[in-house]
Amino acid sequence: MTTYFISDLHLQASHPELSNGFYRFIEETITDATSLYILGDFFDAWIGDDEDDIFYLSVINKLKSYTDNGLKIYFMHGNRDFLIGKAFAEKTGVTLLNDPTDIQIAGKKIRLMHGDSLCTTDIDYMQFRTQVRNPQWQQHILSLPLEQRRVMAAQLRTQSQSMNSNKAEDIMDVNPTDVTAQFEENGAQSTKNDTQSDIDILLHGHTHRPACHPVKSSNKERIVLGDWGESMYYARADQTTVTLLKHTI
Repeated sequence: MTTYFISDLHLQASHPELSNGFYRFIEETITDATSLYILGDFFDAWIGDDEDDIFYLSVINKLKSYTDNGLKIYFMHGNRDFLIGKAFAEKTGVTLLNDPTDIQIAGKKIRLMHGDSLCTTDIDYMQFRTQVRNPQWQQHILSLPLEQRRVMAAQLRTQSQSMNSNKAEDIMDVNPTDVTAQFEENGAQSTKNDTQSDIDILLHGHTHRPACHPVKSSNKERIVLGDWGESMYYARADQTTVTLLKHTI
């Protein structure tokens, strides 16, 4: 039983090498996988489950073929694909996860997050996150015509790139206090009916800063997944270990 974790692929029609790399990852790299967890920003933008662009429909069909063949795929929303809903899950066969979600693997309790909720030093982003995660705001956006949503998504990407270029690097990283709190508090929704206990590993993406960070004075650690470009970052968990890996696309 082997489980894999990925995040921040940012799949988009203008960069087919990313989606092709993802398909090869499934079909050639993780042939021993029983489960795959996608921890957000799988797409560079998602404007709604009624998306009819041929590129996105092809990705949906690929995901469905993988789940039909027995691969369990779990999907957590990111800051780029927060509009993915139940219709997407039904079309692809994936299981949607809450952020955060706790799971038990390799004898350890692992907390899965996208990671953006830990970047509390970035006040502007946190205000934006609160807005776009509001169900009423989402309902309004999804009521708009597809073309209007495409224009809005492009504008948001441009705005985000402009704002981030003027921010200090540490502002866009996780807040250490919030990370520490994750190891001290309970209450995330678990995928199993286990008793709540302190987590051993915090695993997330979002920051595009792949690394393993030991937690001081403990045997716990924070594993950060990386974004996909020329290389792909992923974590592999078997019955004994959880390892961060890098592979060229």
